[in-house]
Order: sequence, then C-alpha cells, then structure tokens
Amino acid sequence: MGRDFEPVAGKWYRDLEEDETFLVLSVDEDQGVVEIQHVDGDVEELDVDTWAEMDLDPSEAPEGWSGSVKDDDDDDDVDADDEDDWDEDEDDDWDDEDDDDDADDHPRDRDDY
Repeated sequence: MGRDFEPVAGKWYRDLEEDETFLVLSVDEDQGVVEIQHVDGDVEELDVDTWAEMDLDPSEAPEGWSGSVKDDDDDDDVDADDEDDWDEDEDDDWDDEDDDDDADDHPRDRDDY
C-alpha cells in the first residue's frame, strides 16, 4: 500500500520498493500524469493511479546531483555564442539584400543618377 504523498514539481521522492530516488518534473492534473526524472537522467511519465500505489518518502537531491538543468544551461551558452556569430553574418547578408530590394522597388531613383 502506498503512502499518501501528493506529487509536487521540483520535489524529490524515494521509491522504497525499488530503492530509487527521483525528481518530479511536472504534474498535469488534467491529464492525470506525473513526469519524473530518475538520477540517471531517464524521464518517465506515471499516471496518478501508479503514483498512488507507490511506497514513497520525501527525499533530498542525491549528493553531487548536478541535474539536467545545469547541463542544458551549459549547452545553451555554447549555442547562444554560435547563434550570435551566425546572426551577425545573416544580418550582413540581409542588409545587402535589403539594399538591392530597395533599388528594385524604386526604379526612378536609378534615373536620378
């Protein structure tokens, strides 16, 4: 029989039967789904009935847990730098194309020269 702990996003729980610790990522009450992330990084969706049957205790984050949030942030920083370089190149090309388009839009300007 499970213990009555409501799933709370951002909280850690210990599955006593499986001897595993996991983090609740989100709770969708409308869909009846609890999304969890295991310590190894695997993400799983549980229905609320399965959650209710689990023998759980509230827990703390495992020692040394860095979490996927830190890993995602590191990747975003690298991608952001790459995107900035790409955006600058794209902006230059776009500006050049824009100048050409303006000339085509106003043919009388060419006659003025």
